[in-house]
Amino acid sequence: MSTATSSPSPSDASPTSPAPGAPAAPGTPGPAPASARDARPGAAASPRRGADWRIRFAVLSLIWGFSFLLIKVGTQAYAPFQVTLGRLLFGTAVLAVAMAVKRARLPRGARTWAHLTVAGFLLNALPFSLFAYAELTIPSTLAGICNATSPLWGMVLSLVALSEDRPTRRRVAGLGIGFLGVLTVLGAWQGFSGLDVTGTAMALLASLSYPIGWIYVRRTLAGSSASHLSLTGAQLFVATVQLAVITPLFTTWPASFPVVPLLAVVALGAVGTGLAVLIQYGIVAEVGPTTGQMVTYFIPVIATAAGVTLLDEQLTWNTPVGALIVLAGAALTQSRARSAGAGR
Repeated sequence: MSTATSSPSPSDASPTSPAPGAPAAPGTPGPAPASARDARPGAAASPRRGADWRIRFAVLSLIWGFSFLLIKVGTQAYAPFQVTLGRLLFGTAVLAVAMAVKRARLPRGARTWAHLTVAGFLLNALPFSLFAYAELTIPSTLAGICNATSPLWGMVLSLVALSEDRPTRRRVAGLGIGFLGVLTVLGAWQGFSGLDVTGTAMALLASLSYPIGWIYVRRTLAGSSASHLSLTGAQLFVATVQLAVITPLFTTWPASFPVVPLLAVVALGAVGTGLAVLIQYGIVAEVGPTTGQMVTYFIPVIATAAGVTLLDEQLTWNTPVGALIVLAGAALTQSRARSAGAGR
């Protein structure tokens, strides 16, 4: 496989997406960029630089792991649509500054913008809103674990929609194990007692929206000449416009602006969405998308720890056990046979 290129090749999922079924992260406007391949770019990376990406990887894991806590805090004072709008607004502002610094131009062409509008809805506006609504009634820990099911949904969809993505016994086993983990988290043997079905369904639908968006982007935006930064910035911008139109129709202007929830929304957008995407780009460009996507497996662990310690959310044995099973299954769905994975 080649190293990073200035523009995506037709085999790329998109300038902002990985191989189908790759994990989702809550703050990202789309999956990890596939501009770089899994092999580390050349032998030029020095030990010092390698240590640096590990630090950034840890920071990114913390940022996205805390995103679900920030959503929960934000929805304590603001409507879910308002939280999502603020998240997108501040995230777009960070990327706009980055684009200005790097003098990156916006994508051109009505067709490209039409595809970005759909991508912005599927990868940003819809899942961000669903997670915000879900956390009105479910713990942030459960929302974080539901997010980890995204690669499971992604595998199912990619097998149907992408003919080149062939199933293997290991990946099918991973799918079964992953959904067994979901049932464990939800306490299926207890008849889902005490579970808010609506909130949980929203969180699972949010995680499903990511791979649908990835596949759409792969089919429509692969080969775009625009930079990754430009495409992502434009995608966030159109998602922000969508929420700016929807939010006034379903919410009223807040009577007050409590400081802590407001800061949570600002941090969710500026740090958890905008800055996190920029960090992610650097990691993927340096060590490749496979390593970069491993951040997803740390997110539910951090989200659970944050929810329990800072929000006093209750934790029963089946939640962490089920989460580990989900992550094990998700990891298996991302595995490839050695002959097929050489050079990935």
